[in-house]
Amino acid sequence: MPVISVPQAFNEEELYVDLRSILGHPLFLKCEGFNFAGSIKLKAATEMVEAAERSGTLAPDSVLVESSSGNLGVALSMIAASKGYRFICVTDSRCNLSTRLMMEALGSQVHVVASPGSHGSLLAARLAYVRELCDSDDRCLWLSQYTNANNWKAHYARTGPAIARAFPRLDVLFIGVGTTGTLMGCARYFRRWHRPVRIVAVDAAGSVIFGGEPGRRMIPGLGMSVRPPLLDESYVDEAVRVEEVDTIRTCRRLARRGFVFGGSTGTVVSGATDWLDRHDARGLTAVAIAPDLGERYLDTVYQTNWVQGLYGDEVLDDDTSRGTQVQGSQPHHRR
Repeated sequence: MPVISVPQAFNEEELYVDLRSILGHPLFLKCEGFNFAGSIKLKAATEMVEAAERSGTLAPDSVLVESSSGNLGVALSMIAASKGYRFICVTDSRCNLSTRLMMEALGSQVHVVASPGSHGSLLAARLAYVRELCDSDDRCLWLSQYTNANNWKAHYARTGPAIARAFPRLDVLFIGVGTTGTLMGCARYFRRWHRPVRIVAVDAAGSVIFGGEPGRRMIPGLGMSVRPPLLDESYVDEAVRVEEVDTIRTCRRLARRGFVFGGSTGTVVSGATDWLDRHDARGLTAVAIAPDLGERYLDTVYQTNWVQGLYGDEVLDDDTSRGTQVQGSQPHHRR
């Protein structure tokens, strides 16, 4: 029986969903949302904060500052509340209302960037505001999930080994990309493993992580409007992009079978399904990482009016259809 005294001490690491009966493919989904922060971001948040404490850069009177589209902000809010730090999350208008309310309930201050302004993108505007905060108050400490190596080290130490223990004959691993912390930590771990594992990065259409022009992205979580500094493409075998309509269809399809996952998970499952459609999956051991659960998407992905207003009625024509479509790119082939 687990007994904890701080919320970050608990994280369910061993839960997988076998999606074969839903997708028609052998795919195991590693569920990372069963902790008090509700997402995989708890791992990176914990490692970044504790590394800053060990180095002495985080003092008792420090004010944590971070740019986040949602889940990392919740994780840092929870840790800050547990440890007694102030935390300011800088997010933007795409952040779900329930996510903002969760951060505020935990005692954090949330600043919402409403428009890109002269900065060119919402992310650039968020980062500019973070820099202004740090310049105006020397107590502010920006953890910088986009450049902080402890982001990927958390997954090198925990996520990769957990998957390896559960699937010693793993063949292919599907990982959603944003800051690329999860991708780089797992990819580095499996590079030195006892057998080759194909690493497939799943990105959102409109993201520029693997090149291309930026486009509209309304579902927070995966994708970025700038190339992530943490990314090293030499560790990636293939990258696929998923349209948001296919993310929505996949989320709603899983929900019709009782599994309510978040938008990031819908994107990963959609990309993995299409990849498996295009390859001979017989005998493959395939795992996909589900970063989040779906409660924070009830007013967006699962809200009919929101979906119709942004994507049209046709997205809802058949909630049970797979509907995945990948806009593919293949950055590197190691083997």
